Amino acid sequence: MSRLVLIIDDEEPIQRSLTGVLKDEGYRVAVASSGAAGIEVLRSLRPDVVMLDIWMPEMDGLETLRRIKAEWPEQLVVMMSGHGTIDTAVKATKLGAFDFIEKPLSLERLLVLLQNAFSVQDLARENQALRRQVNRNRVLVGESPAMKHIKELIERVAPTTGSVLITGENGTGKEVVAHTIHSLSPRFNKPFIEVNCAAIPEELIESELFGHEKGAFTGATQLRRGKFDLAHGGTLFLDEIGDMSLKTQAKILRILQEQKFERVGGSQTISVDVRVVAATNKDLKAEIQRGNFREDLFYRLNVIPFVVAPLRERKEDIPLLANHFLKEFSATHGRSLQGFSNEALSALTSYPWLGNVRELKNLIERIVILTAASEEVQPVSAACVFRHMKDEVFAVRAGEEAAIALDNEESSSGAGKNLRDARHEFEKDFIIKTLKEQDWNISRTAQVLGIERSYLHRKIKSYGIETE
Repeated sequence: MSRLVLIIDDEEPIQRSLTGVLKDEGYRVAVASSGAAGIEVLRSLRPDVVMLDIWMPEMDGLETLRRIKAEWPEQLVVMMSGHGTIDTAVKATKLGAFDFIEKPLSLERLLVLLQNAFSVQDLARENQALRRQVNRNRVLVGESPAMKHIKELIERVAPTTGSVLITGENGTGKEVVAHTIHSLSPRFNKPFIEVNCAAIPEELIESELFGHEKGAFTGATQLRRGKFDLAHGGTLFLDEIGDMSLKTQAKILRILQEQKFERVGGSQTISVDVRVVAATNKDLKAEIQRGNFREDLFYRLNVIPFVVAPLRERKEDIPLLANHFLKEFSATHGRSLQGFSNEALSALTSYPWLGNVRELKNLIERIVILTAASEEVQPVSAACVFRHMKDEVFAVRAGEEAAIALDNEESSSGAGKNLRDARHEFEKDFIIKTLKEQDWNISRTAQVLGIERSYLHRKIKSYGIETE
């Protein structure tokens, strides 16, 4: 269908001439003789572009523009005037006008302007579609009590502006929680900016967060906006905030208190409106005791705490997650897998998932990619799950016992028992091997394994591992 252009102008000759030109170019046209009438047409027709005259009786074009933008912020509006001044054009632009064109109208300029406006509109719609697609891939899947609590808390918290601190092991879905909070907030159509505090060198973190002025340091050849600046009006997600230096923590605290900062090498104070959502896999209270984290920053961030439970503590979510990922990756990789057999789901549920949801997701993608074409019309079997689990998890197991247990795919009565035995033997040996590699340092071993220190202690105790 052709684009619809609404002309709001009190002069009938302008209406007629514009209507004739636009129809000749294939556009559909609607006309209104006043600002109030134009707003009523907008409510019923929702045109692609509005051509709005500035000088009209009763309600002028600037006031009409203000009301249009208040009700339809994304509406494209082109201002027209026979008495245009730079001051008027600046006011119209500040109110949200797409462009400004002077009367008498140049046909060539008008058509180019409309083409540009429609290009911007198409890009905006494409961006919205991509954002919806991304959001569909970042959904909180699960009906366990822990997940229901998270979802209920998000519904209450998202509409507010309070700072959020999300804690949980690696791979539990802290980033998904942050995205969901943003997408359900009034800031959903504003930027969501992510910063991995652990991945940025300490000497660069300030420049990354606050930006820098040209010449601030060697290599700063031009001004650069920081993440806080880019997130203005939206949400800034500070992942792994427990790895941030004390110096940077002090600056973060000031921004949270004042919503102001200076770029590196600059003296100008910049004001921002940013909601901060932070996440960490560390015990920040323990880090405070060690002197690694500021207590005042912790309480400033911890206005609304979220604790994301590990997957082993919400096993009832594993079948839902497995089928969700199976559907997602089947579509991505052009497969037509129908689901999992009961035996396959049982195998997935019995596994401890030290890497949590991320580990499960990676396994499901591998299953989808490596499943032979002849298997695609069948549900994924336990044999298939065991085969791909073994590739990553059990291949490092010394000896043949685990492989024999996993390859015994036809023995339904013995498979579960053999799988448990093999898993426990592998887990014990793997923990001992990693402890030795880390000189029996519990904290480093837990970090390498991707689990909490307290959970590693329980495993060491349950397997009777001598650590001295």
